[in-house]
Amino acid sequence: MWFVILDKIKLLVFSIVVIFFVAIFFYKDYVSIGRNNSYLKRMIIPNEFIYSTYKYIKHEYFSYPIVYREIGLDAKVTNNNLYHKPKLLIMVVGETARAQNYPTNGYSRNTTPYTEKKSVYSFKNVSSCGTATAISVPCMFSALNRNNYDHDIANNQDNVLDILNRVGIDVLWKDNDGGDKDVAKNINKVMISRDSDNDLCDGSTCFDEILIKDLKKDIKQKDQVIILHIIGSHGPTYFKRYPKMEREFSPVCNRSDIENCSKQQIINTYDNTIMYTDLFLSKIIDILSDEKDHDTALFYISDHGESLGENGIYLHGMPYAIAPEYQKTVPMMLWMSSSFKQGMSLNENCMKKLQKRNDLSQDYVFHSLLGAMNVKTEVYKESLDLFYQCKKQ
Repeated sequence: MWFVILDKIKLLVFSIVVIFFVAIFFYKDYVSIGRNNSYLKRMIIPNEFIYSTYKYIKHEYFSYPIVYREIGLDAKVTNNNLYHKPKLLIMVVGETARAQNYPTNGYSRNTTPYTEKKSVYSFKNVSSCGTATAISVPCMFSALNRNNYDHDIANNQDNVLDILNRVGIDVLWKDNDGGDKDVAKNINKVMISRDSDNDLCDGSTCFDEILIKDLKKDIKQKDQVIILHIIGSHGPTYFKRYPKMEREFSPVCNRSDIENCSKQQIINTYDNTIMYTDLFLSKIIDILSDEKDHDTALFYISDHGESLGENGIYLHGMPYAIAPEYQKTVPMMLWMSSSFKQGMSLNENCMKKLQKRNDLSQDYVFHSLLGAMNVKTEVYKESLDLFYQCKKQ
């Protein structure tokens, strides 16, 4: 009997070694297949058997129910200006945009020609909390930071949107991606229907401009935060993320099996998605610039980055400890109306220096949203508030 077990162990080890070498030399050939056909993961032996066994044992013997915890119960809005207008902050949560393909970080192509004309602060090499949406999105809205982030804890306690909502700020989540990952479970949420517009949707996906088609109707005469979750640069079907008329770089990869495209075709297609997102952001800025009843601001940050063939690696989702920087550094932009900036008492020279720093991360999102909306609470940290860094003292 022991000989049989030993033979099976040898076979298992041999299979793992083979899979490892296949991953090294043929990663490009199978990565898009796995992403386009996620059901195949459940058919791989012994991977699925081992993973399912691990999940079962963890759930049955090493997990315990977590009681939901409300935090920031002392939160309140503070503003000494009796004549201030209500604030409108639109936050765009990007998808799969990496910092390395932005001029701010030294990229040779101008992939941000639209926002560069809008007095936008573009921050350098911002670190993400994870390499996948399911981790980075809940993490950035959580009071936890990357070093102590635990998904179960974060999912069972208030996030920054819950705190903003509790103090009377209107919070709306509009989604054109794969969902809010439970971040918006306690607030108003709108999921975009894939067949809601013949010009912007094809039944399976929509261009991100669908999120701003009726944006003006969402604006209310009170303090408000609107989250727009875009599909951005989600691969491997990069070619579906922008209208053909917005194609700037070519030749492109007009297929989902990216292993059949050249590296340059993939990069060209990806850069077109970055430029389309930039156009999208500039159109939001135009809307906010025309809004006279609010002090307005736009805050943009991507969830994680993307590998485009460097060292034979594509897409994203690698374990953070071994993931390349392409998957862990993201763009972050900030635009403010003059009245918003004045109300925050921001020092212009300080803001210009701040955007050149290399130590910013998604840990700043939670506290910066509270700071932007003048919300004070015991869970707020001034040191992680982008706005507080440059307030005139």
